[in-house]
Amino acid sequence: MPRWKAKVRGIYSTALTKLLLDHGFEIVQPSVAVKERFRLKENSESPDLEVYDRYDWQGIHALGTPESINSFNSILQSCLDDVIIRKWRVTTDGIYKGLIEGLDPETNSFLIDIGSAVGRIAKKEISGPNLKQIIVQVKRKSIGAKEPVLTTGISVIGKYAILIPENEVKVSRKIRDQQTRSRLHQLGKELTPPNWGILWRTASADQPPDVLKEEITSLAKKGEAIMKKAERVEAPATLWEGSHGVNVEFPALSKKKLDEVRGSVTPTIDGHHYYKACGGNVSSAIDMAEKLLEKGSPPKEVESLLEQTIMADYPTQGSMMRIEHVKLDGKVFHLGKALIEAYNHHESLIRFRRVFEKKGIYDGLKTEKDPGDYAVTEAKMGEWHFKTEYFSKDGRYKGTYINLNTPIELYPRGIRYVDLEVDVCVWPNGRVAKLDEDKLKEAAAEGIVTQKLVKIVKEKMREIMKGLR
Repeated sequence: MPRWKAKVRGIYSTALTKLLLDHGFEIVQPSVAVKERFRLKENSESPDLEVYDRYDWQGIHALGTPESINSFNSILQSCLDDVIIRKWRVTTDGIYKGLIEGLDPETNSFLIDIGSAVGRIAKKEISGPNLKQIIVQVKRKSIGAKEPVLTTGISVIGKYAILIPENEVKVSRKIRDQQTRSRLHQLGKELTPPNWGILWRTASADQPPDVLKEEITSLAKKGEAIMKKAERVEAPATLWEGSHGVNVEFPALSKKKLDEVRGSVTPTIDGHHYYKACGGNVSSAIDMAEKLLEKGSPPKEVESLLEQTIMADYPTQGSMMRIEHVKLDGKVFHLGKALIEAYNHHESLIRFRRVFEKKGIYDGLKTEKDPGDYAVTEAKMGEWHFKTEYFSKDGRYKGTYINLNTPIELYPRGIRYVDLEVDVCVWPNGRVAKLDEDKLKEAAAEGIVTQKLVKIVKEKMREIMKGLR
């Protein structure tokens, strides 16, 4: 028997479905494409694990029970060397008793301390000027956010139904059969507990009335227990745990490995997940290319056609591009726009220049940064580091900063990588120093990165230091 049930959506769905099936998961509510590729039967049961794309397509969000999430994390880390997994400190749909810390006039929202995090709630949801403690729920749409979005509209989540604050009966839009919708609507009217409404979930469609009645009774008791607990505990406190969540980043190596996994199921062009993460014209072009593969077109011809089709979308020598510097905690820093001075497409080498307008300090070097200073960066796509040299306005050399990172990727908007914290600084007098080596080890100890990644970076550092000597 499968240990857990998973629902998977998005651009990584075929590869992740393959990995999950290989590790004993059962796939529920499969998409049409996944159902066809894996010859799955229709299954409308509720999942223990839900997986779907991040808004930037650079990875996925996953929600589920602690056990299913931990198993999923283990699968990813055993298969993907550079995967980055960020666990959320609160639970999605979790219910908390929070302390009201004060109003943020800029966003017209209140800050609420719920224990493991400080969240935000719209001012209009706070009733009473002297209120100090409040019962809130974490909204699902804020998964991964440092400051969870909160609401006072409490819902109680079940496998087949959700008790909602609105006093009405609703049916999941995914249940399209009108006879089933009508039956559930009528049943909901009969079962609705006082002060609640009911939202029937997709999995309720093929369940007998007795099972649904039993769940509604259970959810009503759970809701009553939550409110009783709220009366006796002091804020901040957890009243009910929702779904545990992770924000997963798939850097370059992970995307390539997922290409291989997908390729074992359906015709897949090398770079599939990278091209899909580009979005726009590039994503559409990869879909067309793989349709040609399915029809039997020669792979080399298809890949050549794809390259010709998407080339115009990418930055070229003389154009401006962005630098997306992603931190291990998920923060994305845009390091200003850069002018591409040289780009060797065949060697995947790029050199670009940035000019600084404000005074400051160069991190690591601890050297003053003055208006008019400029930085020249040399990077190779797919490489684990890049080198930036800093100069004053009149061309005086100020030092070099070598950043270790996940393999660099070039997108239509610019380059992207995840900073792995470890750096090397070189000063004008020839002094060389390694920085922040312990930060990556700490991230591995927390389960954010794999031990394999730490070993790779250690070896890359050794090569860099040998080259500098």
